[in-house]
Amino acid sequence: MSRAVAVAGTGRATRRRLGATELVWLALVAVAVIGAVLVAVDGQNLFSIANTRDMLSRSSLLGFVAIGQTLVILCRSLDLSVGYVMALSSLIAATTMNGDPARVPLAIGAVLLVAGAIGLCNGLIVTVLKVNPFIATLGVGLIIKGYLDTEYQGPAGDVPSSFQQFGFSRIGPVPVSTLVMLAVAVAGILFLRKTRTGYHMFAVGGSEDVARLSGVRTGRVLVTAHVLCSIAAGIAGLLIAARFGTGSALVYNSGYDLESIAAVVLGGTLLMGGRGGIGGTIAGVLILAVLDTVFNILAVDPFFKDVLRGTIIVAAVAIYARRQIDRKASRVRFGGDGGSGGSAPPEPRPDQPAPELAGGTR
Repeated sequence: MSRAVAVAGTGRATRRRLGATELVWLALVAVAVIGAVLVAVDGQNLFSIANTRDMLSRSSLLGFVAIGQTLVILCRSLDLSVGYVMALSSLIAATTMNGDPARVPLAIGAVLLVAGAIGLCNGLIVTVLKVNPFIATLGVGLIIKGYLDTEYQGPAGDVPSSFQQFGFSRIGPVPVSTLVMLAVAVAGILFLRKTRTGYHMFAVGGSEDVARLSGVRTGRVLVTAHVLCSIAAGIAGLLIAARFGTGSALVYNSGYDLESIAAVVLGGTLLMGGRGGIGGTIAGVLILAVLDTVFNILAVDPFFKDVLRGTIIVAAVAIYARRQIDRKASRVRFGGDGGSGGSAPPEPRPDQPAPELAGGTR
């Protein structure tokens, strides 16, 4: 029997299934290849310098937001205020700079401080007031929207040309903003893998009650995730200001809140928390960027483009869910027959004494 178990274990080791991160990167390669073929049939090149630059530029803005969104979703939360934080951050940056290059550091500090404060409010509302994250972050976002609509009727501020290089300069075909986004992604991956708070985020997402009983300060972990998420949205707001040369209050209409959640889920992070990572999120962001570029080159109808994007996201989530079900179904269960995979022995009825352990009572 032990030999059979060993053989089964060896078979399972050789048939190790791909994880969600590996799967989504393979999906990115498949999407890129299929997209290149479709574009080639149309007589164009998907990977020309202009198209590559367009894909990377698209991915950088969404990437900042999705990295932060990954952290809160890992903790079984989410943030619907990121679009409003982006808009507010772009306005704070542009109005603080006011065309003066010497004020750029002050503007960056002000944006990060305000964005972090908004994330702190989100986290405290969720952890202290026990408000559902969906309602809490949506409410905070609407408060910011009301302020923006009241105080700003259009673009405001002036970004100096030196800071605009953040939005337009590139090294070869790769925009500098994409390199910064990838650097933030690497920092996020190291944060999740190498720090205690990063491990605690997975624990809180897996089971907040178990994490609390294990000594994890779950409230602090959730607040940290929301603060980092808002700071990431603030960095995206800085990028918007650099690209537009001014602040824009209408950024919140661009749908970055829901699109960032879609990128995170497409990257293999579970909406229920506890499993996933930033590596998969970056692949999800790139998939959406490739799809958008292909659709634009082929002049696909905007309505049909949204239908295709939604179908792909739903199909990906369905595949992940199916893999989770199959993994649980194939897990070996050790029953009362020595661990051969049989069912567990039935529980005794209340009128029957519980069976003693094999070594006698203790």
